[in-house]
Amino acid sequence: AWAVGLAPPHEIDTVNVLQASLNAMHRATDGLGLRPELLLVDGKFFRPYPQVAHECIVRGDGLYFSIAAASVFAKTERDRLMARYAEQYPHYGWEHNAGYPTAEHYQALAHYGETPLHRRSFRLH
Repeated sequence: AWAVGLAPPHEIDTVNVLQASLNAMHRATDGLGLRPELLLVDGKFFRPYPQVAHECIVRGDGLYFSIAAASVFAKTERDRLMARYAEQYPHYGWEHNAGYPTAEHYQALAHYGETPLHRRSFRLH
């Protein structure tokens, strides 16, 4: 089973990136369609999911294949979303910069401004 949990920009701006990430982890768990016995979490932060044990493992992607696979899956999903967003907003280079600020991205921000996909709490300029 697998599922994706997303955190939209307005949520990140409201609760901060860590809390939004934890919320997204819960959404992904909600979407599994089954109740896991144990959640392996890459990193040291997690908010307990109701009635499911969890273990936080710093650098877990280097220790467990399941965490490494989840990491690859998450990056693949991010890249798919960024390609879709690049079709909506073609000037920001999202199809190849994965949302990281590059010179091209800064130039697009200066010329076209922010989109609804930009986090307002993360100042780029």
